[in-house]
Amino acid sequence: MSLPHKVRKPASISVADFYQHDRDALRLKLVGNEAGMKRRIQEPSVNRPGLALSGFFDYFAYKRVQVLGNSELSYLDELSKATRRQRFAALCGWDIPCLIIARGRSVPDDLITVANDAGICVFQTSMVTMKFINLATMRLDWAFSPSTTMHGSMVDVQGIGVLIMGPSGSGKSESVLGLLQRGGSLVADDAVRLRLNEDREVVGTAPELTRSKIEVRGLGILDVARLFGVGAVRLSKRLDLIVHLKVGVELHELERVGGELRMEEVLGLPVPSVDLPVAPGRDISGLIEIAALNHKLKSFGYDSAGDFKETLLKKIADDQLG
Repeated sequence: MSLPHKVRKPASISVADFYQHDRDALRLKLVGNEAGMKRRIQEPSVNRPGLALSGFFDYFAYKRVQVLGNSELSYLDELSKATRRQRFAALCGWDIPCLIIARGRSVPDDLITVANDAGICVFQTSMVTMKFINLATMRLDWAFSPSTTMHGSMVDVQGIGVLIMGPSGSGKSESVLGLLQRGGSLVADDAVRLRLNEDREVVGTAPELTRSKIEVRGLGILDVARLFGVGAVRLSKRLDLIVHLKVGVELHELERVGGELRMEEVLGLPVPSVDLPVAPGRDISGLIEIAALNHKLKSFGYDSAGDFKETLLKKIADDQLG
């Protein structure tokens, strides 16, 4: 079964978005002008244009972020001023997204002018080249990964990422409050952003505007970090279990023994799910916590329902044998 959700997979991202989202993590500083901020990064990777600077452009990965490290800059320093400008202009003649100078190195002003005239942003980072490439590749992979937004609340319950879903008024936020009082951590309330990471895991986060916030009818918007402490908020969490709150469902209509594990597809990956009926007097928060703990037991290789079934079958066989 696949949950209805609209999957977004960007074909490219703008240099402006890359700079805005990752400049602190990648220690980026703009040293040229902003003319190239609208250029598009079309591949989630990084390229070192050493061969391109030597004049060889066959198989040039121009769609990627271009990084100049010690090798490339030392090569440029060995060239005459005219040749260096010519080679750099040839590089900037391609539709590259941007140029990043590693190790905090500076480039001559005439080369910055060439990039500015070509409408290409030049950034500087204090990181060493390989560390920058590794981290930038991870950040770009994340930016290009499939994502979706789902209506619900997500909580970290003793290490298990639980997405709580249900119709309006089913008590999602109230259940989250109960879980927070039991030691859980809020990931997102009302809108959960889910993204497929490089490890083939679905990871949930909150929109920046509503991060650490929860809306409860009658109380309004509450700040979880201030009420319960910063330990009650998680910026992201892997999705391990989906809980559907069911309103108006007779208890006898739902699974009692829990024989087969039900899976639902999110971003192409199967995720276990359970249904919990909402009724007066039921401790929904406690039931969600038990569902999370039961899922953790299954991940350790123990299945309560399977164990009960085996015990029951053994009892029936023993009775038949007298």
